[in-house]
Formats: sequence, structure tokens, C-alpha cells
Amino acid sequence: MTHEAGIPLGLKFKLLSDTPQDSAAQVVGDVVVGDHRDLDTLRAFARGCDVITFDHEHVPIEHLRALEADGIPVRPGPDALVHAQDKGVMRERLDAIGAPCPRHRIVADPADAAAFAEEVGGFPVILKTVRGGYDGKGVWFVRSQAEAEAPFKAGVPVLAEEKVDFVRELAANIVRSPHGQAVAYPVVESRQVDGVCDTVIAPAPGLGAELSGQAQELALRIARELGVVGHLAVELFETTDGRILVNELAMRPHNSGHWTQDGAVTSQFANHVRAVLDLPLGDPRPRAPWTVMCNVLGGDYPDMYQGYLHCMARDPQLKIHMYGKDVKPGRKVGHVNTFGDDLDDVLERARHAADYLRGTITE
Repeated sequence: MTHEAGIPLGLKFKLLSDTPQDSAAQVVGDVVVGDHRDLDTLRAFARGCDVITFDHEHVPIEHLRALEADGIPVRPGPDALVHAQDKGVMRERLDAIGAPCPRHRIVADPADAAAFAEEVGGFPVILKTVRGGYDGKGVWFVRSQAEAEAPFKAGVPVLAEEKVDFVRELAANIVRSPHGQAVAYPVVESRQVDGVCDTVIAPAPGLGAELSGQAQELALRIARELGVVGHLAVELFETTDGRILVNELAMRPHNSGHWTQDGAVTSQFANHVRAVLDLPLGDPRPRAPWTVMCNVLGGDYPDMYQGYLHCMARDPQLKIHMYGKDVKPGRKVGHVNTFGDDLDDVLERARHAADYLRGTITE
């Protein structure tokens, strides 16, 4: 989708891909299949590139520093990206800049996790491996010391966080360029099912202007303080007492911003491309009063193409975005966007299309 956003600008992309079957490898013309964890592979790939950017946060920081030493611009740079790679580093830095976060600390073992629970008012608490988690993986909802054993088996540090009493999850998406220009998209509501993003509503319904402005300002401040270049998603909790707390950071185009492909004047992908090339950023304003994104998860029907006829005929305004992935139960294989003036109608259209493509409904 980032490649698609660069086509109107006449940009040429070179892709380092784990396998030829990866989504971007199916559409980018110049593909190198290799391991992003191997420095020699990265260096060979980077030759001739004007700038390097990412669709995930897992390239080793020391390798990125080596590329920068070779004179290759890396955006976001390693000093910023480490905060998306390591939750412990992220929390320490957010504390230092005064960003509101759940109470937390690194814990050494299940007994230490139990001690933390006592510090924050008792179980349950949340335990997270500091690296490698996403879509609910690497995250445990722990009700007792006995349940706290599993996270420590991964052999990486474990971050304990208080269980936040929240009303809903929000996301503030912003884009920042090397020379400091930044734009902020409307704050969205993100609805999760089994730890996986299911639905995003833009803008977040019923979110007051003051709290929305606080979320946007917080995301812009985090981007500035951490030196982020490109897209930054700040996932937030809206608490029952009317505050916002930072949950996670992502420094790349993000699921909570997929609605912008069809619902904003300039998508997150187009603005990410502009930012990493230090071009002027585009207008982030919404095109319609409401836009809803629903993820399409794999189900019982591996050939989702057969569902297009029904979905497109039922809703000519529907936008379907599929990723070219093999369909597996529960796997994100695409998303749909709907937009309009009536939120209930927009929600129903998006939910129906996503469910029909998955095969959970048949009419």
C-alpha cells in the first residue's frame, strides 16, 4: 500500500523481502529476497537507495546504525525506532518526557510480578515481553502469581503494567518530516477482538474536542521528542475518569490509519512516503463525516474473490483492500473501508462486507 501511494509520484521502490510471497513482493518490481537480520544482506540491498524505510520494526538497531554510517538515510532512524522495538525503553523515555502512561516497571520473575501487583492494588495485571509482541502476542492478562510464569519462558525482559480501567481504545496518527513539519489525523476509536484490531471508526464517536486535541498534541510531542520521521501511531486508553494514557507506539503506517486510504484527503501511506523523502506533507482532513475500517480475517473460505460480486453489488461505495496473503483462520488478509453521513449505516456496511468476505454470513 505504501508502494501504491508512491506510484503517482513516479517513485521507484526496492524491496527487501523475507519471501517472494510477502504482500509487497507481489507488486514491487525490484525485489531482493533476504534476511533483514543479516548486516551484509542489508548493506548490499541499501546500495543505490536514496532512503530506507520499513513496514515493521524488527530490523536490528545496530544494523541501522551501520547503514547510517555508510551514508544511507534511515527513516525513522534507529534512535527513534528503538522505542517501537523495546517496550521497556519506550516506557522509560515516555516517563522522562512526562507522557501519561499506566503504572509499570520491569519485573524479574513471577514473585516480582506479584510484588508489582501489590504496588498497584492487586491482581490482575498485564505482563508483556519487551520485544517481539504484536496483535495480542507477547501479552498476558495475569490473575495470580502462578499465571505469571509463562511470560518469563521467552528469555527476554518482562514489563508489568497496571490493568487500566478504560472506556475504549483510541489511536492518534501523525506524520512528521525531517525538517519538522507535521500533520495530525482525526483521533479514531479502535475496537479489538481477542487482542486483534477489528474495527476503526474515524473520528472517534463522542470524543470531546478537548480530549481529542490533547491526544493529537501528545502524539505530535512524542514524535518531536523521539525524533520520529514518517508515520507514528500512538495507541491510547481513554480512562473512565476522562484521561488518556499511552498504550503502544508504532513507527510505520498502521492498522488504525488504514481508513485514510479512502477517508482522508491524503492517506497515511502517501504522507509517510512524503515524509521519508522530506517532501511537503498532504492534507490529513477527512473526506466524509464518518469512515469505518473493518479488518477481513481469514475464515472457512480461502477464495475470498468469490465474495466480491455480492459485496460490490450490495454497496457500490465499498472499498476492498486485499493483501495477497494465504488465507488462514484469524489471519489479517485485508480490510474494507466505508464512509458516509450516518455512522450506524457506515458501520453496518463495513461489518457486513468484512463478515461476508470471511464467510461468517452468507447473505
